[in-house]
Amino acid sequence: MSLFKLAYEALMCNEINEKIRLTNELLNYHFSNNNVNSKITIKKILVPGRPIKPNLVDFKGSPKRDSSELGMIKNIHAICHIEFNAINLALDAIYRFQEMPIQFYIDWIKVATEETIHFSLLRKYLQTLGYDYGDFDAHNGLWQMTVDTDYDVLSRMALVPRVLEARGLDVTPSIKNKFKHSKFNEMVGILDIIFRDEIGHVKIGNYWFQNLCSEREIDPIRTFDLLIKKHIGSNLRGPFNTEARLLSDFSQTELDYLEHPELVNTN
Repeated sequence: MSLFKLAYEALMCNEINEKIRLTNELLNYHFSNNNVNSKITIKKILVPGRPIKPNLVDFKGSPKRDSSELGMIKNIHAICHIEFNAINLALDAIYRFQEMPIQFYIDWIKVATEETIHFSLLRKYLQTLGYDYGDFDAHNGLWQMTVDTDYDVLSRMALVPRVLEARGLDVTPSIKNKFKHSKFNEMVGILDIIFRDEIGHVKIGNYWFQNLCSEREIDPIRTFDLLIKKHIGSNLRGPFNTEARLLSDFSQTELDYLEHPELVNTN
């Protein structure tokens, strides 16, 4: 079967366990020039495969997550939803961008399968608490960025791993600290696994963004700045986890840009 057809089937699968099975099937995919060259028609996907629940709402209408017991459970559910979306994000990168080197697909298969592990850990923990994925409303911001960047692999690499996933590196330490001092401290170990893997995912995004900028002979920081202005409309908000971002191969110049975009020459 074509790599792209298998990724598309996993992407569009609505049933959770079957989606995870199909995604992990990609791990056993035997690459050759022939099967990677077996292209399929690329469609714009406004809604990927997902279960009926959770109900998707506007970001402002998503559940309030205070420090009460129920608020903490809603927070766990929100992280679980992020990881489910991340499976679809990685699958879409494989399916949509069919002109990339084989290593690109190997990298994003790794991301997709690790996201299934993260999702499954969180869902299992929710179930031990008497809840399940889908029990609370969720927002669709992560997938919307995927739709917005489906026109170009460089834009996707710039904004999904380097903005959305990198934001996870910034906020995870404070989230972990909240769980550490609560009855839900089992989340600390789960978040440690996610944090470790997400450094690798952002690193992959950084590699391909820099690779594409070099190939197109364009300046990475100026390009990133233009894409931030186009898709987000304002500078990225800190604080930024400098240590984790350096581990994921952000350069010091890029970190300087994030902290002081007005001082970096992007002209």
